[in-house]
Amino acid sequence: MRTLMVLALCSIALAPVRAQAPPAGADDTAIRDVVRRYVEAREKRDATLLAALFTADADQLTTAGEWRRGRDNVVRGGLASSQANPGTRQITIETIRTLAAGVVLADGRYEIRDGQAAPRRMWTTFLLVRDGRDWRIAAIRNMAPTDPAR
Repeated sequence: MRTLMVLALCSIALAPVRAQAPPAGADDTAIRDVVRRYVEAREKRDATLLAALFTADADQLTTAGEWRRGRDNVVRGGLASSQANPGTRQITIETIRTLAAGVVLADGRYEIRDGQAAPRRMWTTFLLVRDGRDWRIAAIRNMAPTDPAR
């Protein structure tokens, strides 16, 4: 009985640690693939491909302070931004943290190169949720660091 009580307490105490662990290999790969497909869809300016990656209630907060709410607004705003800010986009996910079952936070470096000016270097955070077997983007937060070299 005492052993069961100790195991139960340990399980409860370690639950937050497990919840913040990186996702397993297949999920890690799938999450990185969603971000890769997001970049590709933006580069192709393909609204259909882009929309398929988001939840219906997705939102995005841009470096300009624009808060796009709802999948249609996120897609429309992203495509308009790609048009207004030409260049090649690259997102390199550095960390993925599991917040709860089927919910992860993916942080990475975001860079836009237009071939003429210095690259625009930012940070981005994706909140992704599992939708059945697939991962979908529920939110994006982009930020421009005060020291672009970081």
